[in-house]
Amino acid sequence: MKDLKASRAPESNTRWLKLRVMLLGGLFLSLLALAFGRAAYLQIHQGDKLKDLARDQYVRQIEIPARRGDIFDRRGTPLAQSVEVDSIWVDPSMLEDVRKASRAMAKALKLNAGESEDLQARLQRGKRFAWVKRQAKPQEVEAVKALGLSGLGFTKEPKRFYPQRELAAQVVGMVGTDGRGLEGLELAFNDELSGQNSRLSGFRDAKGRKLLVQGSSDPIEQEGASVTLTLDRHLQYVAEKALGRAVEDAKAVAGTVVVLDPKTGELLALANNPRFNPNTPESLQRDTLRNRAALDAFEPGSTMKAFVVAAALEENAIRADEPFFCENGAWKIGRHTINDTHSYAWLTAKSILQVSSNICSAKIGQALGRERLVRYYQAFGFTERTGLALPGEGKGVIPFPKAEVALATQSFGQGMTATAVQIAAGYGALANDGVLMRPYLVSKVVDPDGVVLLENRPTEIRRAVSSKVARQVVNMLESVVLKEGTAPKAAMEEYRVAGKTGTAQKADPVARGYSDKRIASFIGVVPAENPRAVILVVVDEPKTDVYGGLVAAPAFKEIATAAMAHLAVPPSRTVTPEVAVAPVAPPVVKASPNPKPAPARPVVAEQAVEGDGTVRVPDVQGQAGREAVVKLLAAALEPQLLGSGRVVSQTPAAGALVEKGARVTLELAARP
Repeated sequence: MKDLKASRAPESNTRWLKLRVMLLGGLFLSLLALAFGRAAYLQIHQGDKLKDLARDQYVRQIEIPARRGDIFDRRGTPLAQSVEVDSIWVDPSMLEDVRKASRAMAKALKLNAGESEDLQARLQRGKRFAWVKRQAKPQEVEAVKALGLSGLGFTKEPKRFYPQRELAAQVVGMVGTDGRGLEGLELAFNDELSGQNSRLSGFRDAKGRKLLVQGSSDPIEQEGASVTLTLDRHLQYVAEKALGRAVEDAKAVAGTVVVLDPKTGELLALANNPRFNPNTPESLQRDTLRNRAALDAFEPGSTMKAFVVAAALEENAIRADEPFFCENGAWKIGRHTINDTHSYAWLTAKSILQVSSNICSAKIGQALGRERLVRYYQAFGFTERTGLALPGEGKGVIPFPKAEVALATQSFGQGMTATAVQIAAGYGALANDGVLMRPYLVSKVVDPDGVVLLENRPTEIRRAVSSKVARQVVNMLESVVLKEGTAPKAAMEEYRVAGKTGTAQKADPVARGYSDKRIASFIGVVPAENPRAVILVVVDEPKTDVYGGLVAAPAFKEIATAAMAHLAVPPSRTVTPEVAVAPVAPPVVKASPNPKPAPARPVVAEQAVEGDGTVRVPDVQGQAGREAVVKLLAAALEPQLLGSGRVVSQTPAAGALVEKGARVTLELAARP
């Protein structure tokens, strides 16, 4: 008989098995649906974010710094350049002992205690990247490599280099570690010089090592523009050397020199003392960075008397031969007394400038009047910035002289302020027949592809005085360098010099008066008959002597002597050259029945003048620059000098037959 109980048991087991299969299937389906849902969510809603996270694991954006543009002088000599150097970085996560590693690297780099602590702090803050030292020296790179630490990296960065060292340092300025301009033209033209940084995608492995950089940028697109200045390296060197000697001899605190071409307004030299080396910024003092020639406004003193005389002559307020009573050295105006250094009675305008009488200058100012005095000062360029593109350029102040004593003091350059560049530009107007030219320092800014971004040319601002008055005043100023004048030490043997001394009291802002400190200056125009250079020398707080004729005039003479030779300016006065004079035609004599042979004419060895307008080039090898210039000018040739010292080569060669007025290039060098 069939067991019904036994036959029903398998049905129960089968149903339970099916139920379990269904439950498991549902569970797997749910998990699969959840997985698909999560995948869809991540793909659709979180896709971009996850891609960025993944890319961040192995791709790095590498910034390629642009090469900063160069700065040149007027003849193409580099004053600032960029060179490639190594910078050291590290991945702190790969260092076994951060503190120990930082001490080892600090020792290798010869860092002091403070710098060592800063390095350790950077490594502890950084997770995957920290700078060890940027723009390191080659020996420092080798010392760090020798440590054999994990995670070290080295990358090339452009570093600013100043091949002329201290030369024109305050004008050129300097950059920081990040390559951005901090001072001078580096700051003023930072955008043009910087160029455009580029970013490239680079791959790295698990250890952070760069494996591949995709593509390469165009180096021309990265490079910054170049800046060409009006400065002449040779004249800048001469000016800085002469100024340094003047400041040292006078035991002064500082000094300034400005050399300006009066016909164009170009600044040929802009020297400051004390100097600094921008290649070693860690050793410089903040005060040495200031470009005093363009930034500092000071009371100029007696150098302003020439403008007062010129204005009075222009307005017919005085006559050139009109005498003024100089009160024998002391003149009371209200409760104030104006004094002269020496006692004088009656002086004309020329003598007033020659001996620098404050009293008679004040009387000329009275004859001119307040409104016209201020107006002519402004006409000569004072109270307005010259526009040199230098940050922080001063413009000076000329308050309206309401009081009689203010009118008197402003007539001899006290109670007002001006910059050295403004004073030089004002004298440039007198030297340029009364026309004020805009002084400028930057000649042009050119892109790497040759596009001129900025170009300055000689620009007339206004006519300050008539040509007649300007020449009249310049002729008067020639008496200043005579024996009876205030600056005989500025006189030159071969060139006529017109100039003016200045000795100004320095204001004391605390005591609200004048201190016993002085500013001594001398400004000269050379040659006086056809000016090629205006040279201003300012010595701040001299201790040995306080007069511009004693402190600043010798430096002027040194600079002017070098400038005239460098610019190949023919002498003003007759100088007997070392060559024979041009042959003179023999005298006409009556015929004689027994004629005697005429004496032989002297042979001109080095200046054979041909009949067709040509001459032979004289031999000037081994001669000093000035001697060579005189010799070539006597031969009706145009000299061009390269360098300084004595002639080591000449082109065309000696004896060559050339046309009159041809250029002869002389290469000069100092003999050891």
